[in-house]
Amino acid sequence: MSKHNASEKIAVYTGSGNVYADLGYPDADEMQVKARLVAKIAEIIQRRDLTQIEAAKLLGLTQPKISAMLRGRFRGFSERKLIDCLTSLGSDVQIVIKEPTRRRANGKLTVVVA
Repeated sequence: MSKHNASEKIAVYTGSGNVYADLGYPDADEMQVKARLVAKIAEIIQRRDLTQIEAAKLLGLTQPKISAMLRGRFRGFSERKLIDCLTSLGSDVQIVIKEPTRRRANGKLTVVVA
């Protein structure tokens, strides 16, 4: 293990705001959306002090699937399923379609948690 001297420079890069894109994932936008949805699901489960077994029953999933989701392994979950989880946990989910704020060929999908 080497120690860094205070005079050594360490390269620092500004991220794009999407860690999946920064790591080169081809489905980075989808993964970012799912990550935001799962983060909210995890927050609600924790706030309601639910066990993984209780959450699984409430969401119609198995405890191992809840465990995987909460540990960041959510590739097997569709965005729709994650939205269904949020509504099953009592959250209102609103999808808003709007004109883009700037010109681009394709629109973009973002998750805003209120």
